Amino acid sequence: MAKTCEICGKGTLKAAKLTFSHKQIVKRQSPNLQEIKVLDSNGHAVRKTVCTSCLKAGKVQKAI
Repeated sequence: MAKTCEICGKGTLKAAKLTFSHKQIVKRQSPNLQEIKVLDSNGHAVRKTVCTSCLKAGKVQKAI
């Protein structure tokens, strides 16, 4: 499963944590992705990987 949102394209980021002794620790930050059933343009239920910010913003209509 790809770690990107199929609606907005949000993906993983690289973040650097800098310690007091200036050691740089690079880690990945992935978005909160949910695999849900979504209504497409024809009204059919399709399973998509969507981030929670798209769900909260109402960009996607969940299929029941």
